[in-house]
Amino acid sequence: MIAVGVMGVSLAGAAVAAVLDAEPASEHSDDQIFADPLADLSVQLAALAVGIPAVLWGVRYLGNRPSGTVSSVTGRLRWGWLCRCAAVAFPLMALQIGLLVAWTWVAEPAASGAPEVAFPGWPALILSLAVLWALVPFQVAAEEYVFRGWLVQLIGRTVRSPWPGIVVASLLFALAHGLGEPSGFALLLYSAMWWGWLVNRTGGLEAVIALHVANNALAVALAAALGELANNETAADAPWQALALEVIFAPLYCLVMARLAKRRAVARQTP
Repeated sequence: MIAVGVMGVSLAGAAVAAVLDAEPASEHSDDQIFADPLADLSVQLAALAVGIPAVLWGVRYLGNRPSGTVSSVTGRLRWGWLCRCAAVAFPLMALQIGLLVAWTWVAEPAASGAPEVAFPGWPALILSLAVLWALVPFQVAAEEYVFRGWLVQLIGRTVRSPWPGIVVASLLFALAHGLGEPSGFALLLYSAMWWGWLVNRTGGLEAVIALHVANNALAVALAAALGELANNETAADAPWQALALEVIFAPLYCLVMARLAKRRAVARQTP
């Protein structure tokens, strides 16, 4: 059902692009729908967001249980806890991305591959941020509902330990981003394992949604500011420096949030 939804949104976007004559001109742009990178990325994010209603519908009508049980053990998304997680996630992720930028762009000579900044101008940047930041939370939530929610719970119904589900879902999460660099695959798998652990420790998806949104929102903001929205690289293409930082920051965030959840008596089990 998720695949059908993604395909439907993509086809609708392609139809709109054809009607508006906004298709990419290059014959080498088979993976693009719109010539404009902002429109193209927006369609991609909207297509992935279809995973939310698909999972909720499947859990309710095929799994015969309340759809909210995918969100947390309380049967709903705990918005207060989500906001507290975001208050930690955004500054921590900003620090991590800032260190990565300093390490890979500033410390290395321009000739070694540092990108040339092409600031698009404030109107274009503000428009990009308004559109992408409105879509990123839905795209992120869809990925979390699929990989840290439904899939882990589905496997967990057949085994006593949550770890088989976490391992399988983490592997699929890394593979879903494509086969890029070994460092990128390792980063995705490593992060996903920690995120799976955190979901189990906090009884819900809120903490990982907050961190994932912070990561993607800041990443697209940086790409928009540099005029790099057309760059089709994913986290699977991350360099070894990103992996080195993730080795530190992923457990740091997860351990802090697990500790905070314990102090605030955040429910871990179904009442």
